[in-house]
Amino acid sequence: MTEHRAQVEELLADYRRSRENLASAQRDLAAVTASATDADGLITATVGPRGTLTSLTVADGAYWRYRPNELAQQIVRVTAEATVRALARAGEVLAPVLPAGTDPQALLLGTGDLDATEIAPAKPRLAPDEESLEDHRWMTR
Repeated sequence: MTEHRAQVEELLADYRRSRENLASAQRDLAAVTASATDADGLITATVGPRGTLTSLTVADGAYWRYRPNELAQQIVRVTAEATVRALARAGEVLAPVLPAGTDPQALLLGTGDLDATEIAPAKPRLAPDEESLEDHRWMTR
């Protein structure tokens, strides 16, 4: 009976270690941030682990340097760059706790092991009583 008890204790210890590793990874993941700055140093975007914008700094000079639509494009570009960095860091945090062969980036992006055809949006289906007029010719010669 003591051998059985030792095995149970070992399994419980393994379980506790796994839980602590997972909790540690969750804490580290929640703390992930990344920033990016435009080439002129006028715009800096900071994002969290999922790419959510958490801070945006626009220097006064940006309003002189960029027209409104250019400024908006720069903000989007810098935010996207910060998001790529945050996702890379989040992938590094998750990799040690994932099963072997699991792509952390695919997991973070929600694609898992799906291929491009499985991710592509499905074409809307017509109800049985609807008729598609897509290829219908209205005029005849």
